[in-house]
Amino acid sequence: MNRAQREVVGLLNKYGTNDPFEIVKQKNILLFFEELGDIWGYYNKYVRIPMIHINNELTEFDSRFTCAHELGHFILHPEVNTPFLKKQTLFSVDRIEREANNFAVHLLIGDNKPEPDESTTHFLCRSEVPINLHRFY
Repeated sequence: MNRAQREVVGLLNKYGTNDPFEIVKQKNILLFFEELGDIWGYYNKYVRIPMIHINNELTEFDSRFTCAHELGHFILHPEVNTPFLKKQTLFSVDRIEREANNFAVHLLIGDNKPEPDESTTHFLCRSEVPINLHRFY
């Protein structure tokens, strides 16, 4: 079990839900839905106040995934400003983004477990994880 998975288990136990919006609310993270163009969302902190911004034009699932992904940044990378790194430096944020995606997939799966002899693909589809996100499981 990697760090993202351990953190998800801790959140599930503490909050009793895998709803990223509910967890964000319970953690007192400010949540904004706004016009972001091509950007799905981002996490930032201003004067020690954590904020998650989500594109208000996303589908319900994409908003939920984005919230889970950005919550992953809050938990796993609290001091990292990925929008700044992407724009201003040559630092690759691939690892950070993969970790946040892994966190989001595991959070959205919640307490679901594969059935005996169930393939990973079938399990993830049953858990409503889109095929394009299976690689982050």
